[in-house]
Amino acid sequence: MATPESLNILDISGKYTMNKTLSDDNSDEILRLQGVSWFKRRAISLGTVTLAVKHYKEDEIEHIDIDQTLTGGIPGTSEKRTLIWKERKNEDHLFGAVIGKSRRTKADVFDEDFLKKGWTEDTLDYGVIQSYVESDTAKSGTTWIANQVLMQLVQTWGIEVVNEERRYTRHVKFTGPEGQDIECRLVYDYQRSDLLQRSNMAESSTSASSSSSHRADVAPFLEENKVQEETTVQLVDFHSDSQLEAALRTPTVATWPQETRRDRFSRNFLASHPRMSTRLSRVIKYLKGPRPKVVLPGLSSRCFAQPPLTDKSTDPVPLLDIDWCTRGIHITLSLESTVLKLTRLLTSPWLFLVLGAAYIIGFAFFSRAESFLTPASSFIACNSAYWASNNGCGLDGELCGPFTNVTLDFRCPAQCDSLILQNPRTVGGDQVAFVPLIVGGGDERHTYRGDSFICAAANQLGLTTNGKGGCASLELVGNFSDFLPTTGNGLASIGFPTVFPLAFRLSKTHTLSHCEDNRNGALAFNIIITWMLFVILRPRAIVLYWSLVCIGFWHISLFSQPRASPPVISDAFGTFLPTLFIAYAFWRLAFRFTLPAFSRAPLEASVWYLAPYWAGVLTNITFDKIPISRLTASDLSKRSGAITALVIIIIVVVILAANQVRVMRKTGWFLHYLKWYILGGLVLLVLSQLPGLQLRIHHYIISMALIPGTAFPTRMSAIIQAFLLGMFLNGAAAFGFDSILQTAAELQEDGPSGSLLPSFLTNSTNFNSSVALVNQTITWKALADSWDGFSLLVDDVERYAGTALNFSLAAFDAGIPHFFRLAYTSGDTTGDFTMPAVLWPNGTWVDPAPGPS
Repeated sequence: MATPESLNILDISGKYTMNKTLSDDNSDEILRLQGVSWFKRRAISLGTVTLAVKHYKEDEIEHIDIDQTLTGGIPGTSEKRTLIWKERKNEDHLFGAVIGKSRRTKADVFDEDFLKKGWTEDTLDYGVIQSYVESDTAKSGTTWIANQVLMQLVQTWGIEVVNEERRYTRHVKFTGPEGQDIECRLVYDYQRSDLLQRSNMAESSTSASSSSSHRADVAPFLEENKVQEETTVQLVDFHSDSQLEAALRTPTVATWPQETRRDRFSRNFLASHPRMSTRLSRVIKYLKGPRPKVVLPGLSSRCFAQPPLTDKSTDPVPLLDIDWCTRGIHITLSLESTVLKLTRLLTSPWLFLVLGAAYIIGFAFFSRAESFLTPASSFIACNSAYWASNNGCGLDGELCGPFTNVTLDFRCPAQCDSLILQNPRTVGGDQVAFVPLIVGGGDERHTYRGDSFICAAANQLGLTTNGKGGCASLELVGNFSDFLPTTGNGLASIGFPTVFPLAFRLSKTHTLSHCEDNRNGALAFNIIITWMLFVILRPRAIVLYWSLVCIGFWHISLFSQPRASPPVISDAFGTFLPTLFIAYAFWRLAFRFTLPAFSRAPLEASVWYLAPYWAGVLTNITFDKIPISRLTASDLSKRSGAITALVIIIIVVVILAANQVRVMRKTGWFLHYLKWYILGGLVLLVLSQLPGLQLRIHHYIISMALIPGTAFPTRMSAIIQAFLLGMFLNGAAAFGFDSILQTAAELQEDGPSGSLLPSFLTNSTNFNSSVALVNQTITWKALADSWDGFSLLVDDVERYAGTALNFSLAAFDAGIPHFFRLAYTSGDTTGDFTMPAVLWPNGTWVDPAPGPS
């Protein structure tokens, strides 16, 4: 029978039987696709389906309990629904393992007309009850989605007029394991005899909480110029069916929830600014995207904290499973499917464990041969030199002695050509930056100044190579004059036309073994291993992910970019544990939504993931040719092509970000991510304003910030997240987790600090070139406040430290040029040095250029 006029969607308690005549006849197909056997489906078709519904509110949360019974010997099912839109798993004897959630929502959030049309006005006003259910594929072995809008005659599900009668109905939109799309309407008859039970339940609910109505509250859906009359429903203890029936003949007006501040603001704003409000609503609706949120094909919705609601089909069709039809010719080339069949026997977890253990042992021996068979004292870094910059070697260089009678057999790592000066270094009257520091080497015996990078000089001479490193021998030769520039093997040195107290020469003769750097061999080995993981062994997605994390981290720590030579294993393990914690967050936030989507396309996944992953792991190589080291104005202005490279990078990043924003909006998640990124931006803004500290965005932090935005089963998301994972591992393993806040001194390194500069009193106008050098004296201005002394560099060597205001040139050779730089000192702290003043052999004095050196 029809439902009473008093029954609405706010309370649908009662008993209902399915009307098979008025219901659609395709429900059997839905049961078949859900895995229900033919015998059970036949019994269901012959029996009677009865629903006993209890609709109530507990702790301000709406609940609907439904006991479904079937005649014909088939056990019924029980549904406990909580309208908070939260996933709940259930084991159903009829449908197996399922995952579902329910909520009250406005009908216009749905895109499908079938789900939002046909309801009565009161149902549309109060909101329909939406139930989302899907198979728990991992347990049930089936894949399907049932998206229902359940409309009932009272105040909860929904009411629909069928044959001019109000009836409780359910609109079911079903998606099967192969993308079948079935729409089915189920119509129920209302049994009046259970109204007394509903009233008693409502009364008992009221006695438990005297402050709440027996009707379930719903979120207010206020519309312009729509006023609802509020009434209070008083519970009566009915002693007979006749009393209850008589009471129900008097229609009641549903209780309208209390208006909130947000509702009042929206209503007032709409009344005051209707045009602006309409436009703003359109913008917000566009940014929100579809409601409810949707999931792209290829990913189970239960992975989301709030699972999307639209249909989910199978994973993306592999690109390499070619199926073309053209001009009547059907071409089929199933590469992915063939690989899956041929390698099926190799996907055993036991085989993976055995091969994994073999890999760890092999990798350990590889690392031993790479770094631990050569004496540790023979390893030097790419920037190793015998002389420090400015006054780092002390007065007359005494901290960097001895200057002669020293030989060293050394081993250089590979890729030393890419280690460059990040800050300008003054050499005589020149400044050099963004290249390896090599001074001299152009004479017949290839003599280099003591502050030259030893490995870069050896690469220039061909004693070692950039690709494999190597071993050589070094000899210190003490004082040397007139270092000549030269080029070789792609490296150029600069000249220094005066004397320097420390120089060295290189030779191929040495006593070391195991000199070659095998990082390229290790790279090839690990690339093959990761490809086998994707294509042949094919472990579960989470196992594959952790394999990438571990392989990438230890490849960087032991081969491609160790923090020291030989690698310090304890330092690597100190970073490994926090790396794993952050990597777990990456899995939860992004990778578990994307990586499993390519389970049927291992060849394609190996391309989308491995190429960008290894590009990120080897950031020190892939970004080597990009003329940007740090995003500072000074670096960008001084490096050729830096501005162009930065513009290109920004364009690429904007394009990728726009694509991800498009996907977010398309799936309804844009505002969710926007909220968190705005919050993160505000946190960075606060951090950047802390006094005495400067914000430093390391590349591992960039990866941490951007990876959550790739949580979508698209090919572009796979590419981006793979590269960001590799870049994160590179930052963590090679440099550690440097602080996001650093002091100016930490960022300065060997660059200028911006301190006050002293001034020479001697200049080009008052220098008397007719006076012999042995009688010449240079002078400078008195001390400034907060400084207690001076440091004078002559020919890049500290020759004076004290409070005097002059310095005699009697000890210097008049036949060669000399370079003078001056700085203030305060205790052990030295300020910036001036640019060099130059005294040429002909007696010409050249004043220093402005600014620090």
